[in-house]
Amino acid sequence: MPAVILKLLIAANEMTMSTARYLVTTILVILFCFDAVSQSNDFETVRQRVIDELLRDPVDDQDISGILGLMKEDGSFSDINYEDLSRTAGFPQRRHTYRLVDLAKAYQSENSDYYRSSELKDQITLSLDYWVEHDFFGDNWHNNQISTPTNLVNLMLVIGDELPEELVEGAQPIIGRAHMNASGARPSGDRIVIAGILGKNLLFIRDEEQFGEIIELIEGEVKFSTGHRGMQHDYSFHHRHDRVNNTTSYGYGKYANAFGEWSYYVANTQYAFSVEKINQLVDYYLDGIYKQLVYGVYTDISVKNRSITHKATFEPRGTLEVERLIFSTDYRQDELEEIIKLRKGQIAPSQSFAKFFWQTEHFVVQRPDYYTTVRMFSTRNRNMEKPYNGPGKLTHHRADGTNYVMLTGAEYHNIWPVYDWQKISGTTILQKPHLPPPDQIQQDGLTDFVGAVTDGLYGAVAFDFRSPHDLIAAKKSWFFFDDEYVCLGTGIKGDRDLPIVTTVNQSLMRSEVLISQEGVISTLPQGNHEMSGIDWVYQDRIGYILTDQSSVHIDNEKQYGRWSDITDQKNISDSLVSRDVFMMYFDHGEDPDSASYQYIVVPNVSADELDQSQADQRGLHILSNSTRVQAVESEEQGILQAAFYGSGRIKSVTGLDLTMESQGMVMLKLHEGRVTGLTLSDPSRLLSSITLSLSGKYESDSDHVVVEHLSDQTRITTDLPQGVYAGKSISFSLQ
Repeated sequence: MPAVILKLLIAANEMTMSTARYLVTTILVILFCFDAVSQSNDFETVRQRVIDELLRDPVDDQDISGILGLMKEDGSFSDINYEDLSRTAGFPQRRHTYRLVDLAKAYQSENSDYYRSSELKDQITLSLDYWVEHDFFGDNWHNNQISTPTNLVNLMLVIGDELPEELVEGAQPIIGRAHMNASGARPSGDRIVIAGILGKNLLFIRDEEQFGEIIELIEGEVKFSTGHRGMQHDYSFHHRHDRVNNTTSYGYGKYANAFGEWSYYVANTQYAFSVEKINQLVDYYLDGIYKQLVYGVYTDISVKNRSITHKATFEPRGTLEVERLIFSTDYRQDELEEIIKLRKGQIAPSQSFAKFFWQTEHFVVQRPDYYTTVRMFSTRNRNMEKPYNGPGKLTHHRADGTNYVMLTGAEYHNIWPVYDWQKISGTTILQKPHLPPPDQIQQDGLTDFVGAVTDGLYGAVAFDFRSPHDLIAAKKSWFFFDDEYVCLGTGIKGDRDLPIVTTVNQSLMRSEVLISQEGVISTLPQGNHEMSGIDWVYQDRIGYILTDQSSVHIDNEKQYGRWSDITDQKNISDSLVSRDVFMMYFDHGEDPDSASYQYIVVPNVSADELDQSQADQRGLHILSNSTRVQAVESEEQGILQAAFYGSGRIKSVTGLDLTMESQGMVMLKLHEGRVTGLTLSDPSRLLSSITLSLSGKYESDSDHVVVEHLSDQTRITTDLPQGVYAGKSISFSLQ
């Protein structure tokens, strides 16, 4: 409170009643004015931050000269097709409004030769007038409610005060298509984006009252929305009701980054978001988004949907979003600063974790030197995005147990025009003459036993797979340890006279392919090979151990294709491109009755290390690969993992008996043949509790665990997570 008010309050005690009343009224007026000034100052602070952000990047005068060289006498641009407004055209008209913003930035940038150029301002006025007069309205709502209003409101904030008043008024209805009752303002990322456009426009027209209301609306969007559009309780993100994973697309740029941008703008003002909301956003970044990026730095292609068929650049994600978070809060600051250093290349990855996104059925494992994932779907989630607007028209099988493994993140970079979309890494697929039409890509899952068991560092995945496209079936599982993981499949069958193939990997070929065949190591010549008696295969510092020396196909040769082949979008290059591709797969033949496979993946290993360790399978023991139980034990690490598709029994290499009384997954931590810890889950999400028996006597001090001693066995029953946590694992120790 200002000192003058304090002095007046003290003086009021010594005055008559009437004088005191007058003085109190004066104080209230001063307080009101003081609050109004403070509010106005905060509003202007936010406004200036937004403008400063728009002017943050330096202007390239050569680019500005190029833009002006394309401008025609009427303000349009010679290289833009203004006629085709269809969805598949991609709305090239948007380049017009993007360029207006670039020109305005040059006009306001002191380091530009165009700074305060009256000629440039005339060109901006002319070109904006062309847009307002024609008001180009695309077939895709996104262009009309987001991209065009975004560019025009940015233009207004940068230079709008200097443009003709009637032209600014003419642009307002176009900007106003971004409003909270617009069709795109549905709960999830687009709602925050549209609210942000509206918020910027309120800053421009200086409507302080409505601006405060919009900021409250944006803050309210950061919340769990499990089962609906938005952030799920496992920190994955669903943009639509199909519950497809959109964490690093809509859930990143249009949700988290949009909220983070506004948390920065309003920080330390009266509009500032609550600590609770900002901290929840930090949790979402660190436990959701960054765990679904390779080392928190590069795009994880397994999370991508239709956008996978866009040509991409390979580069680290930026640091601006993280810097904004640190500006707004000191919560988990060390972890955020580590992400910045990783993205700047200042440190090497050091984190090890395993995480199952049970609401999305996506499993992620990271070690300091590799990153791998498994993507699945079930009766609870659909498999893939629809190919909205054209891209992704061959993505039918990309959730069929897809298993990518990456050391750098570039192993599959832009492989897609030459990719065999029926031989996707990790999947088991019927080899059809042609994939079904794009409108048949998105399908409901047919089975509910789809899930994982994990303690946050190790874990196993199980997929009771039945293809909604082909009705082939398979029991597929993956078992993850420190330096390797085991892949098992069995019960593979179909009812069509076409081959069924399980692909180990299909990636860019970035080294020679070495093989060990019955103990003899050789370099595989380029070509298409069907081989038997293979001990291991090695390419690009990744080893593949065949534990039963099954017959395997290896392709290591140049493949050809076109970007235009994999999308229905217009204006896509139809030039023939080529890539050297490595592909390894098992051919189970036509209409198999019950085929199987098993192999071990060893990332970041030398050929010598692989050869020296493959004989004893790196201390790994496949205990069972049946349609009832799939189980693997790492004797070296003291970990046993198992997927029970029904009740069953297995025995560890040390003689421990494990009996499961129902379906479920289990991971045991072992020390000298004794169990020290248990992790359990129910992928089917049907059980409220789970019961198993172990040979030997054990106790547990966990509140949710019941222990019974039966002769030489211990029967253990534990409650399972329910509601929004159903499918999540539960861990406890045993003594």
